[in-house]
Amino acid sequence: MTTPTEPRRKARTGVAGLDDILAGGLTRDRVFLLEGSPGTGKTTVALQFLLDGAAAGETGLYITLSETEGELREAAAAHGWTLGDAITVFELVPPESLLDAAHQQSLLYSSDLELGETTRLLFEAIERTKPARIVLDSLSEIRLLAQDSLRYRRQILALKHYFARHSATVLLLDDLTTDTMDKTVHSIAHGVIRLEMLAPAYGAERRRLRVLKYRGQAYRGGYHDFTIAMGGLRVFPRLIAAEHRTGFTGERLASGIAELDTLLGGGMERGSSALILGPAGTGKSLLAVQFAVAAMARGERAAMFVFDEELGLLFARTKAMGLDLEALRDRGSLLIEQVDAAELAPGEFTHRVRALVDTQQIRTVVIDSLNGYLAAMPEEQLVVLHLHELLVYLNRRGATTFLTIAQHGLIGDMQTPVDVTYLADTVVLLRYFEALGRVRRAISVIKKRAGTHEDTIREYRISEQGISLGPPLDEFQGVLRGVPVYVGQGEPLLRHDPT
Repeated sequence: MTTPTEPRRKARTGVAGLDDILAGGLTRDRVFLLEGSPGTGKTTVALQFLLDGAAAGETGLYITLSETEGELREAAAAHGWTLGDAITVFELVPPESLLDAAHQQSLLYSSDLELGETTRLLFEAIERTKPARIVLDSLSEIRLLAQDSLRYRRQILALKHYFARHSATVLLLDDLTTDTMDKTVHSIAHGVIRLEMLAPAYGAERRRLRVLKYRGQAYRGGYHDFTIAMGGLRVFPRLIAAEHRTGFTGERLASGIAELDTLLGGGMERGSSALILGPAGTGKSLLAVQFAVAAMARGERAAMFVFDEELGLLFARTKAMGLDLEALRDRGSLLIEQVDAAELAPGEFTHRVRALVDTQQIRTVVIDSLNGYLAAMPEEQLVVLHLHELLVYLNRRGATTFLTIAQHGLIGDMQTPVDVTYLADTVVLLRYFEALGRVRRAISVIKKRAGTHEDTIREYRISEQGISLGPPLDEFQGVLRGVPVYVGQGEPLLRHDPT
């Protein structure tokens, strides 16, 4: 017995991320509702719930009115699970007399007999097995047998009181195929979890869950992404940056290019974020790679998440500049992942970044690019919220983050698909400009929260020797517009090879 002030022990669901959302799991000896349309993963969660109990020495009972025992065992085998002796599958079907036309009653509604007989068989199964955990699949069948809302509510209440007397933690499954507006079980259940599946216009289905209700328990609200893979559900709890606070030593981090560090006011601050934006081809990725290579030269580890470029091509073109990313990856200094935006939910991406930073002690993170990240989550406002939480979290972990984003257009007025400049601590702007019959590149720092920076515009060049910066273009006007006017004397531009 627990006293009124003593918290009840929790029954874990067997899904680590879901247990985190539920602050440890399901309150024991209570009835919970797990609802969602077909294909959202209810049966998988139910099996994981029973298997977790079996691993702890608890008996489990799976009562199925919709699937056969063979189908359930096949579903478990597909995930590599075996339902042992601790889990009983009870396939609840109407008795043969109710299916035989010769024995059907004509004076009474057959639904009255079927509902009563179904309940009796259900109780008998529980009396035989005396389970600590019960799954009832599914409520849609009971709702159809009850026929009206009043009888359905009375039946659910009767089941709830019966389960309470037998000290069982119960998971009721509802596939929402009958009356989706009937919230009877919502008011009766101790907690309600909803699984959802979204089908984008292109790419794989996206799944998410939300806790609608949990009596007497604080939980992590909002939507949380999840996937179904071999081994069951993988739930990615929504990141709340305020929950993560760590201390680290502040310092300036050099890029390895003296002129670039001067432009940045001495380098990048540890635990800050930098946004590198400009049109396609201006060298955003290479600039971010330069900082990652400098971090590895200091003996640190770096991580890169590449959305837009094939890794083989990235390795080839950086190696031509003397930066062997493939060798750094093989040595373990660089952790690099190719991210397929069409197959990845934003919550899963955030989970990957967190896992590397927390477990691999990564202190430099490159996300290339936000255009690919935007493709994974088209809702602009949600992109900003996700990024805000992720950047604050990384900053508090002492990680320096470099983000790239491609602007639309090449010369003149540039448009950004989503405005995230206010989220980053430092904003580096890259531009094309035309001068003396050549297309050239310019770089400038337009924002830096952590300290002063050079307010000049410098030319920079990408060659086989890497990135090089020239002196400030103080004899040109209109560089950022793309077509500058030369107002000085001499030769302020970087020399180009004859080739």
